[in-house]
Amino acid sequence: MNIAIFGGTGRTGSGIVRRALQDGHAVKALVRRLDSAKPQEGLTLVQGDARDAGAVERLIAGADAVISALSTDTTTTLTEATAAIIAGMNMHGVSRIVTIGTAGILESRTEPGKLRYQSSESHRKSTFAAEEHQRACEMLRASPLAWTVVCPTYLPDGKAVGGYRIERDYLPVDGQQISTGDTAAFAYAELLEQEHVGYRVGIAY
Repeated sequence: MNIAIFGGTGRTGSGIVRRALQDGHAVKALVRRLDSAKPQEGLTLVQGDARDAGAVERLIAGADAVISALSTDTTTTLTEATAAIIAGMNMHGVSRIVTIGTAGILESRTEPGKLRYQSSESHRKSTFAAEEHQRACEMLRASPLAWTVVCPTYLPDGKAVGGYRIERDYLPVDGQQISTGDTAAFAYAELLEQEHVGYRVGIAY
């Protein structure tokens, strides 16, 4: 496959890139600086900003599928990039996308009708990141794309060890954390297997 990835140099995205290259796929990654990733066989680096529609379209051209492991910051980068990605995928006839979200946008078990970040299940004082992820998810839901949003809970650095649990639209009961390695492993597998198209998927040990 030809895979286009956004956020490929990040903590989770780099793990997805590694797995895809190991399996012989061709990967194109959008990077702000060409020296932010080491050269690897099968990996093409494209310099640009994920909010730039032109750069996004160039990355997606020729791709069979897209992964976005973009994180939030104190700006609207995520939602701006998501809009550009959706437009680029529609332009080039690419339908499959897996994104990395957050457990905050999963359904609340304790307060039906609310998302976790809106309920007492969340202990974060700032909701900005979750709101950005929610808006990005709503954009995907309104699009014609075959999307999946992987929603990890607390995400420390760590290798893939397996034994994690997943649940559509909810965080697995008593889920406390999940490593970046296992999040990458699941997201990559889901890109290929397409078992949860049209769903948010909670993941935790």
